[in-house]
Amino acid sequence: MQGTRKILVVDDAPMFRELESLFLARSGRVITASDGIEGLDVARREQPDVVVTDLDMPGMRGDELCRHIKADPDLSGTPVIIVTGRDDAADHAAAVEAGADDIVEKPINRVSLIQSVNHFVRLSMRGLVRVPLETDVGVATARVEALGRSRNVSRGGMFVETERSCPEPDTLVQLSFSLPEVKEPLEPTARVVWRRLAAEGEAAGIGLQFLALDREAARQIDEYIYERAVAEVDDGEPPSSAI
Repeated sequence: MQGTRKILVVDDAPMFRELESLFLARSGRVITASDGIEGLDVARREQPDVVVTDLDMPGMRGDELCRHIKADPDLSGTPVIIVTGRDDAADHAAAVEAGADDIVEKPINRVSLIQSVNHFVRLSMRGLVRVPLETDVGVATARVEALGRSRNVSRGGMFVETERSCPEPDTLVQLSFSLPEVKEPLEPTARVVWRRLAAEGEAAGIGLQFLALDREAARQIDEYIYERAVAEVDDGEPPSSAI
């Protein structure tokens, strides 16, 4: 039952702990910790279903807490949502590198936070919700620039088809693409997670994980996905999962 789900909220600011606890009260039983060190101790003792942690905390940052959780055999499968508070693409990259399952920006959007937590505690889905997105995408590596076409996007990344040879997994790339009704292009860095070689009836393509992503770009992607995910659910079709 929903009430048996345990959600650990870790934040050194009492106001944010209380705010997030209030937002998530209907998603499960909320337990809290005031810093990363206490958060790790509580996580090991309580075995929560999901952890929501602030990134920038004294003593042990949220990305370090995430690394400890992912390295612990008893906690490694626990989803970790990292909340970032500065308009700094490097913070987003640090959360990704630590293994965060999702990233939520401050100021906290109540709907986004609840949606993210419920995605993990209620639906038991490991990937993030993805929705269709067909737009041209510039993909640049240290050696070559190419133009591809995206097919879908999630808060964590996107899938891009390209006619040129696809970069190897773990290659870092610079992206440039636009969302509908958004004037300025988004230009995050990303990592190639997997690739699909060209075959009969299928174009070559790459699965990309966003790394450096500034707050405004993250907000725009979040809004785009939220609007379309809700529409799909209203039509009776559950949104699929991806990176």
